[in-house]
Amino acid sequence: MGLVADDIGPVRAREQFLRGGAVEDAVRSPILDSWRRSRALGLSPDGCELPYTQDLDLDGRLIRAAAPVMSRLQAMFDGRSMNISLADARGAVLQRRFGQAAMVQHLAAIQSVPGFVFAEKYGGTNGIGLALAERQLVNIYGAEHFAERSQANACVAIPVRDPLNGRIEGVLCFGYPYTDADTALDVVIRRAAGAIERRLLEQSSARERALLQAYLEARRRAPADGTSVNGQLGELAASGLDWRDQMILKEKAGELLASAQRAAVEVILPGDRRVTLLSRPVTSPSGVEGLAVEAVIPSRHQRLAISTEAGEPLGTPPGLLAQQHLTEAVPPPVGLPGRPPPGPDAVTARRPGAAGTPGARGAPGGAGLPDDGGATSGLVLVGEPGVGKYAVAARRRLELLSEASTRIGTTLDVSRTALELAEMAVPRLADYVTIDLPAAVLRGDEPADPRKDLHRTVVHGVRDDCPFYPAGEPVDLKETTPQLRCLTSGETVLEPDLRTASGWISQNPARAQRLLAHGVHSLITVPLLARGIVLGIASFYRSQDPSPFGDDDRSLAQELTTRAAICIDNARRYTREHSMVLALQHSLLPHGFPEQNAVEVAHRYMPAESGVGGDWFDVIPLSSTRVALVVGDVVGHGLHAAATMGRLRTAARTFAELDLPPDEVLTHLDNLVGRLDREECGEDPSNGNTGIIGATCLYVIYDPTTQQCTMARAGHPPPALVRPDGTVTFPELPAGPPLGLGGLPFESAEFLLPEGSQLVLYTDGLIEDRHRDFDVALEQLRRALSHPNRPPEETCREVVRAVVPEHPTDDIALLVARTHTLDPHRIAVWDLPADPALVSSVRSAVTARLTEWGLEEIAFTTELLLSELVTNAIRYGTGPIQVRLLYDRALTCEVADTSSTAPHLRHAATTDEGGRGLFLVAQLSQCWGTRYTAGGKVIWAECALEVGGKPFGAEAFLDDIPAI
Repeated sequence: MGLVADDIGPVRAREQFLRGGAVEDAVRSPILDSWRRSRALGLSPDGCELPYTQDLDLDGRLIRAAAPVMSRLQAMFDGRSMNISLADARGAVLQRRFGQAAMVQHLAAIQSVPGFVFAEKYGGTNGIGLALAERQLVNIYGAEHFAERSQANACVAIPVRDPLNGRIEGVLCFGYPYTDADTALDVVIRRAAGAIERRLLEQSSARERALLQAYLEARRRAPADGTSVNGQLGELAASGLDWRDQMILKEKAGELLASAQRAAVEVILPGDRRVTLLSRPVTSPSGVEGLAVEAVIPSRHQRLAISTEAGEPLGTPPGLLAQQHLTEAVPPPVGLPGRPPPGPDAVTARRPGAAGTPGARGAPGGAGLPDDGGATSGLVLVGEPGVGKYAVAARRRLELLSEASTRIGTTLDVSRTALELAEMAVPRLADYVTIDLPAAVLRGDEPADPRKDLHRTVVHGVRDDCPFYPAGEPVDLKETTPQLRCLTSGETVLEPDLRTASGWISQNPARAQRLLAHGVHSLITVPLLARGIVLGIASFYRSQDPSPFGDDDRSLAQELTTRAAICIDNARRYTREHSMVLALQHSLLPHGFPEQNAVEVAHRYMPAESGVGGDWFDVIPLSSTRVALVVGDVVGHGLHAAATMGRLRTAARTFAELDLPPDEVLTHLDNLVGRLDREECGEDPSNGNTGIIGATCLYVIYDPTTQQCTMARAGHPPPALVRPDGTVTFPELPAGPPLGLGGLPFESAEFLLPEGSQLVLYTDGLIEDRHRDFDVALEQLRRALSHPNRPPEETCREVVRAVVPEHPTDDIALLVARTHTLDPHRIAVWDLPADPALVSSVRSAVTARLTEWGLEEIAFTTELLLSELVTNAIRYGTGPIQVRLLYDRALTCEVADTSSTAPHLRHAATTDEGGRGLFLVAQLSQCWGTRYTAGGKVIWAECALEVGGKPFGAEAFLDDIPAI
């Protein structure tokens, strides 16, 4: 918005606002918030009556500090229409200066006379009131004022703070005609406020110097008591106090100074050295009251008998100085070793390397103490208790921030990170903390509008019965609430006194009264802002501490919340990626297994708590009623691992379709992984790309016709084999290298499995855990599996219950398969010599067997298939020849010979006499293929027993076969 421009925008916006219209896009956020507060207070633009007070501190520290600055400002604006105002923290004007003396004659009393209170609750939107409400520099131009009388004016105002505690002491304001607006005034008023604040600090420094001078003068005039006196702690280093000891003493002395009490406290330093700190009042000649904290160090052979009563005041009238003394050093009784134990006021200070541990610098007893000559005394700190209190508070704020850097963001869980913020703040900053987050953030998404769909995520405080909205409940904020102002502007909002916070009360008046009755009286609302995105709000409430929140508290809350917001954003982004990876992995893993009778299968997949990995499994039906069981594990976690898992699973299915033995499948996967890794990482493995070398795989083929199980592994744990009687073994399987290393062969092993045996395939996440020995995990798995005749689903449940770690750090894939055997009566085998004359006899034998099985409907089709396959083997293969029929879910026809030459399908020309046999096989069968064996090859074809619910037969397809 322009400073000196056509005022029609703000004028119309103000009129529309007063009529109840929406003006969010036409007015600056601080102005709109102030208008809303003014309306909520019931103020009228035409009748904002300002109260007048005579209770003004016209000789206070603010007036004294600002006097020369106000004079310089008046000289600077000489001849200009400038109204320079200084108000106190209530908004009451203490002093006015004018650039033109004649201005006073034309201004109303409220604009020219000190004593009127310009707080926002009385005058609506104005410079002094808005600066106190926003607690920062503000500009108001023309129609942005709430009161009608100020429409032609503009102003810039800034709070003046006490540099020691950050508390607002007053407000400096420049008022001028709207047509004279100048952005350079912001720089002038900032420098003027800074000059006033420096003078406030100089006043405190002058008082501290006066106290130090009074202390030194009193010590010089005090009677000698046999104690050596040093003017400052640094000179006590000769008595055995190094810089670490001095820091310990200064920290404790600061607490004594902040307590504003006279006391004597014994501090036990590392090495069992004991120093007594004495705090006693000191008064400067001008009447400034403070405390001096001295350190009294006994000699090597002495101890101090220090009374717990406070020392007498220093700097008091001379008649009392004669009574000031330190208790004399008294040697310990003869024959008693060591010292008496410290009293209840003793403070023990320890650090690494202290006495009693190897490498301790100090020795017990009297090491590091003066040899002779009595005790040594020196000044540690001197100052006003209030200033010391601010110093201690500042140190504690730094400690809280340091601790927060390690305790907030320990997990990648959004709700847990929010709770850690609340736990850090209670009770050291606030008594109650509530955190509201949009549902989108909890899901891991970016909030489209953080004001909508807010949910109370955290409620944490010193008591559990405070009537805040409970966790999990939706929060609908009204436009005047501090929380909504915070969300809208993205800035921290401080409400020092909730009893007068009409916007906060308007959210739920009944609940607000209950909160006030519980003692809740002050609020800081901070946006959870990360990467420019508002993720939610954190509200800090104070109840047990009667003092309201101040600017230092606001800065601390903002710093804590900023750190937490970054952690919450990281957790949110992780949640989003985690959900995406889970969705991707879920889509890549099998949702159901193809129908087959070789094994009965159950499975489990459990992602890790910290990240989704690349574990996978599959069940792949093969030719001749066989089945392949596969389990694999990809290196790493996250989106890359899930995508790689999908590529490997697809490749494994592709190689399985080639009917290759397990060791050859792994060899092909090994070559593929190596090639993919080179494509991703390039020739330079140090370029930062994540490769996939190191993936593991276990590949198993089970044949229900022979009960033979063939398996091979690439860097993967061997399976568990459960016999029907419950005996559990882990078969000795050759350990091939992980995929992608190349150069080393894989070996297969064969096992004969009785019917009802269970094969348990799993990934290493099941048995590898940092909190459990590997052998212990295998024994737990053995015990969980050693139960006969248990279905695979029950086996899965028991393994998960007994073996899965409580907090898995890696994915877990579990596949349990119980074997079945194909009934020998459903297997027919004929061994034939390579004689074409025997084809007709084979057809007759096949027809008879199909009739025995009740499959007359497909007898004609099967005769055609076998005729072509047997003729092809006799013509192109080598004998002997074996024909086998397998009756399972489909009818499988096999013809095996000793040749390794595979037939291939081709289109025969119209004039060709042959070449159509395999074409007929492909048309008449559901699927067909070639499988190589150690002794040759097998050509197989499957005939479906039903198609679309109807019997399958050659007649159904003959009309579709092109003319041959």
